[in-house]
Amino acid sequence: MRTPLVVGNWKMNGTLAEARALAQAVRDGLKRPRGVEIAVCPPFTALTAVAEVLAGSAVALGAQNCHWGDSGAFTGEVSPPMLAEVGCRFVLVGHSERRHVFREADDEINRKVSALLRHALVPVLCVGETGEERRQGLTFTVVEGQLRAGLAGLGPEDIRRCLVAYEPVWAIGTGVNATPAQAAEVHGYLRGLVSELASKEAALRVRILYGGSVKPDNAASVVQEPDIDGVLVGGASLQAQSFIAIAKKSAATGPGAGE
Repeated sequence: MRTPLVVGNWKMNGTLAEARALAQAVRDGLKRPRGVEIAVCPPFTALTAVAEVLAGSAVALGAQNCHWGDSGAFTGEVSPPMLAEVGCRFVLVGHSERRHVFREADDEINRKVSALLRHALVPVLCVGETGEERRQGLTFTVVEGQLRAGLAGLGPEDIRRCLVAYEPVWAIGTGVNATPAQAAEVHGYLRGLVSELASKEAALRVRILYGGSVKPDNAASVVQEPDIDGVLVGGASLQAQSFIAIAKKSAATGPGAGE
């Protein structure tokens, strides 16, 4: 059984004081989570401060992006070794804002995935279609292209170490989330692609998250779908009680789940 994962993407929000306070509230509210794993992705400037707050807790640290190089003349960039040094476990790559606002190309995203794996970090490869692409019936074409490009050149063992996040661009920050059925359809398609690219065993192990206007009132219905293995939370992760509620509602069922 794949343990659900709930990741909070804080995006470009929070002073150091605010980041510490939010991390502490999440840590204290999720001291012994059962049936779910938790991670938060603060801005780069807050990674060290949040790592100190989360040390020894059940909440893992993640980053929102990285460069593919270990070092070099890349002004403004942060490398995988730097993220590993501050205690990151997960790193988002190919988030829709990186693709559409900052024009990151598929080959750049692929290089980031490979670099993260080399440094024992877990890439969270984000894929998703725009509203216009969905209206044109291109959802599967778009997500397949992004997944194949992002995982290009990786062997089955490396693919098993990756996570995928389906985040329909039309649902991010809009308050309109994909229905559980819409999300489940795409997740099932993505899992089939992972089976083709790696193996059936890998497809059974790789966690595929849903992202897009996730809130406490819709989290449970989304993660009840068998191919949805947790959620990538944006705006709602900036409020501790909201994020804690999402985490608890995303926990796998069973005695004490989410406590």
